[in-house]
Amino acid sequence: MNGREIKIMDVETLLRDQKRESVLLVCGESFRRQRLYGEICERVRMAGAKLTEFSEFAPNPRYESVVKGVRVFVEQQCDFMIAAGGGSAIDVAKCIKLFWNMDENRNYLEQEITENAVPILAIPTTAGTGSEATRFAIIYYQGNKQSVSHVSCIPEYVLLDASLLETLPDYQRKATMLDAFCHALESFWAVKSTEESRKYAAEAIRDLLKYQQAYLENTESGNEGMLRAANKAGCAINITQTTAGHAMCYKLTTRYGLAHGHAAALCVDVLWPYMNGHTEDCIDPRGRDYLTGMFRELAQVMGCATPKEAIQMYHDLLERLALPLPVRKSEEDMEILKKSVNPDRLKNNPVLLTEQILETLYRRILGDSNFR
Repeated sequence: MNGREIKIMDVETLLRDQKRESVLLVCGESFRRQRLYGEICERVRMAGAKLTEFSEFAPNPRYESVVKGVRVFVEQQCDFMIAAGGGSAIDVAKCIKLFWNMDENRNYLEQEITENAVPILAIPTTAGTGSEATRFAIIYYQGNKQSVSHVSCIPEYVLLDASLLETLPDYQRKATMLDAFCHALESFWAVKSTEESRKYAAEAIRDLLKYQQAYLENTESGNEGMLRAANKAGCAINITQTTAGHAMCYKLTTRYGLAHGHAAALCVDVLWPYMNGHTEDCIDPRGRDYLTGMFRELAQVMGCATPKEAIQMYHDLLERLALPLPVRKSEEDMEILKKSVNPDRLKNNPVLLTEQILETLYRRILGDSNFR
């Protein structure tokens, strides 16, 4: 199930038709500087609904922030949510939706999710996370990443406005594009991949490659194309989930201060060539022949003759973006990094990765080895 795409002029009608009386807008400060913010406020007002804003969260949002959001939602008797921002804003809104009807005196993460009828309108302000299309939300509890998942938190409505990407800082523009690219690549090779998910992933990859330059130059067509590519990549991972690339990246993000997409891209840059060179360690039930065929098909999607050419194309793109590389702080980093990877997430990776292999891959990322 994917959210229905609407336009700004549809918001008033939507709220009126559904007789919504109290709207919670989950957004960051940057969205308030956008033209669309004023339009959203006006549409809600014209629909006769009350608007409450919630912005008490940061990138990589914490559980405590969601608890505050739930409290606001309940106190204001909200019956509709608008989530405008990057993945953090949309993930916070998803968690508020899933938690608001739970027992407030117990840890929400330990309670069973019960579906409710509160809709979410998602307005992504970056072309990367694809959160507007997925059943997943990421928050941090006591410093540890928690993946909250339920089909009922997929936003019912999506508004894709390319003008929101015009003010993206250069680093964020590059990192979010890479996040979308990693979503599409990982979904394509995931153990849980299906014909439908590979179709979404392939379309996303083709659009990413087609629009990357125009997007990096901040053109209207490039922003529009990348926004839709990220949405398709989100549709793909909604089916498959991500693989080792994302499983490996979270501690890089928190320990080295990298943007999520930047960290994921560095992981995929070492993971992909390793997997292509070790198909004998295939753990996908479809077998090694399927795996090698899939890597060939992925290369073709990227317009390359061989998997090695596709891997090189990806690596060259990463180098052209000239993003800073993390530097290992101490030998202790290796222990922290390799122990941080969730073993359950590795089951969706088509090639076996042991703790020793993970350490080798991390050393490559941190410049400790010439392994490739």
